[in-house]
Amino acid sequence: MSVAASGGNYSGVENLEVMAEAENYNRFLLSLVTRHLEPGRRVADFGAGTGTFALPLRRQGVDIVAIEPDAALNARLRQAGIAAERDAAALPDGSLDLVYTFNVLEHIADDGAALRALARKLRPGGRLLVYVPAFAVLFTAMDHKVGHLRRYRRAGLRALVRGAGLAVDDVRYVDSLGFFATLAYRVLASGGDGSLDRRAVRVYDRLIFPVSRALDVLLSRCLGKNLLLLATKPGQLHDNSPRSSSPRKRA
Repeated sequence: MSVAASGGNYSGVENLEVMAEAENYNRFLLSLVTRHLEPGRRVADFGAGTGTFALPLRRQGVDIVAIEPDAALNARLRQAGIAAERDAAALPDGSLDLVYTFNVLEHIADDGAALRALARKLRPGGRLLVYVPAFAVLFTAMDHKVGHLRRYRRAGLRALVRGAGLAVDDVRYVDSLGFFATLAYRVLASGGDGSLDRRAVRVYDRLIFPVSRALDVLLSRCLGKNLLLLATKPGQLHDNSPRSSSPRKRA
């Protein structure tokens, strides 16, 4: 079955470029990946976009392949030295130790099929990291602009991943203050075109996001702008690549 990260040319490249400047936010997402890395493991970035995460991981020596269906973005990744495919179907089944997908599933009409395809690409014991927007009440002009089809709730995302044959280890909300910020954006920018304000993103990232992450300790089970899920494919890793008792240093 052919499952790309999304179809057609991506309409949200401008917003991707703005979010690439959100240093704390991107450092947090990158840390989600690096804490699960071990030497010799094969990693895939599903919906790699401009390479915000694949590029620093490649520079760290991670064996990574990007999956990006947009032709221009895919070419950009290749020019930067990243191994890139336009469809997950190009990868052998059971060939990956870790797949991460950040703000991608919400673009895919059949997100269940996409998860089942990714599950097939994982080796037994391999892990899947999913990060998606949460709560339909937060759907804004920005969601429309970048092609979001939905926002998720904990129970629904858990059921979707379990339906793909994976065991859910954890699922929680992230960026609790972002819930209220996005709600305010929905009200105040209701007539906007969905473009992100670069200055506002920088201010939120530097001053508010660190506080929001601290509050997540208390609110992650009930409230947040996004959802984070970690799942494992049943079985045990049984290849001959070297293992390490400790994860790589976080970015």
